[in-house]
Amino acid sequence: MGKPKQLLAFEGTTLLSRVVSLACQSRDNPVIVVLGANADVIKENLTVSRAEVIVNEGWEEGMASSLRKGPAVMNEKHPEVDGVLILVGDQPYLNNQHIEQLLEAQNKSGLPIAACSYAGIIGTPVLFHKSVFSELMALQGDVGAKRIIQNRKQDVVTVLFDKGIVDIDTPDDYDKLLNENLNL
Repeated sequence: MGKPKQLLAFEGTTLLSRVVSLACQSRDNPVIVVLGANADVIKENLTVSRAEVIVNEGWEEGMASSLRKGPAVMNEKHPEVDGVLILVGDQPYLNNQHIEQLLEAQNKSGLPIAACSYAGIIGTPVLFHKSVFSELMALQGDVGAKRIIQNRKQDVVTVLFDKGIVDIDTPDDYDKLLNENLNL
C-alpha cells in the first residue's frame, strides 16, 4: 500500500484519525490509542488531540500485546473507568451509532461483553467490562479478543454492524473501498 494502512485517506482524513475521532465524540471518557509498527509516523499524522497515544514496543509479539496494553493503561491511569471499547483502525464504515449501540446493549443486558456481529462473525468493535480485563491481560501471541468472545458466548450481547466485515488489509481492499464510495 506504500504506507501504513492507518494513514490511508478516507472521507477527508485518515482511517485511524477517523476512528479515533469517533471514539472521542462518543462519550467524555479517556481515549487511548495503542500503536505498534510505524508508531512514529502514525502518531505524527494523528489529527485528534484529545486521545492519549501509547506505543506498544512489543508489537512484534502479535495482536495480544496491544490488547493487553489498553486495559493496563486504563487500570493505571484511569481506574474509575469500568470498561474498555476496542476499536480497530481499518473498519471504514464504523460510525457513532455503532458505538452508542454497543454501550447501550451492554448497559441494558448487564453482560460483560458487547460485540458487533457481521457476516456470521462476532468481533470488533467490542466493549469489555472491567471484570474481563484479566482475560485480556492473559492473551499471548497473535491472538485477538475473539478467543475470549468464543469462550464466553453466554456473556456476550451483540449489535448488528453489517458493513463491519469490510476492513482494509490489502491494496485491493482499499481500491474496492474507494471505488464503492465514488459510486455513492
